[in-house]
Amino acid sequence: MSKGLAQIMKQAQMMQQKMARLQEEAGLKTAEAASGGGAVTAVVNGKNQIVSLVIRKEAVDPEDVEMLQDLVMAAVNEALKTVQSDVAAEMGKITGGLSIPGLF
Repeated sequence: MSKGLAQIMKQAQMMQQKMARLQEEAGLKTAEAASGGGAVTAVVNGKNQIVSLVIRKEAVDPEDVEMLQDLVMAAVNEALKTVQSDVAAEMGKITGGLSIPGLF
């Protein structure tokens, strides 16, 4: 194996280790978003899991369940967007801006 190819293989292995570490750390990253002036607050982690969902009493109107559903979706979607952006930025640092399909 040539020196150049060996160096490329070593760099690829190091990148793979860094990406594995980032995937582990992604579960620790969180993002919070609120909707309806704070009536609904969602916290998600970097593994796209809802960690916390808070719904204030005043947001619950039995006559307007659809509004509550919209508030929950808006808060969760915004939190997911934020954490995904953060994880993608960290991944960009590792890959040097290369877009690798299937990663985050």
